[in-house]
Amino acid sequence: MSYSIIVPFYNEEETAKDVLEEIIATNPGAEIIAINDGSADKTWEIMQTFVPQIRALQLPVNKGQSAAMYAGLRNSTQPLVALMDGDGQNDPAEIPKLIAELEKSGKDFVCGYRANRQDTASRRYASKFANSIRRAFLHDGVRDTGCSLKAMKRECIDALVPFNGMHRYIPALLLQAEHDFSEIPVNHRHRLAGESKYTNWDRALRGIHDLIGVSWLIKRKVPFAIEEAGKD
Repeated sequence: MSYSIIVPFYNEEETAKDVLEEIIATNPGAEIIAINDGSADKTWEIMQTFVPQIRALQLPVNKGQSAAMYAGLRNSTQPLVALMDGDGQNDPAEIPKLIAELEKSGKDFVCGYRANRQDTASRRYASKFANSIRRAFLHDGVRDTGCSLKAMKRECIDALVPFNGMHRYIPALLLQAEHDFSEIPVNHRHRLAGESKYTNWDRALRGIHDLIGVSWLIKRKVPFAIEEAGKD
């Protein structure tokens, strides 16, 4: 089945070319939507050299990973959509596996989890702690929400609420809207080049703030479906 791939970039001039080449090579026929999140380097220029093999979109100023992902999702055209990061740590060769799991399982979305995470010990411990706190608050049951490799049916997009930090809570938002999911292990790699845009302390502060907001949203957001007389 046809699918779209959403990949955001922010100041990734050292990785953008290699990442896009790898996505194209491992996902022939996919609609590839790359979003430049207001980069101040040459990321946008590099992205444009891949048109028309990809669709290149740009946010004029930096709005954050969630905004870039949401823009890509809203501009996608295929019945299935996959997400990944643009720093080279996500392996695009895993995307066909996510799509296959989505079709085989009959679920609405699939989350990848990093079975052999290639990060520093401090980052792994921080992520493990954050995941445990999130699960305790939201009861989403997801092992590794920080793994950007995910795939979903197109109708799931309407259940997402755009806010800064949304990408970490996609499973919780979809579950609140009564979409079901499965998980599969995915390959994880060292960063190709450049530096992470987040520190552990920054992630922790954002995480606490977002967790309070998402907990409120999930309790108060109204999931609904309507039926019209005479319609099957």
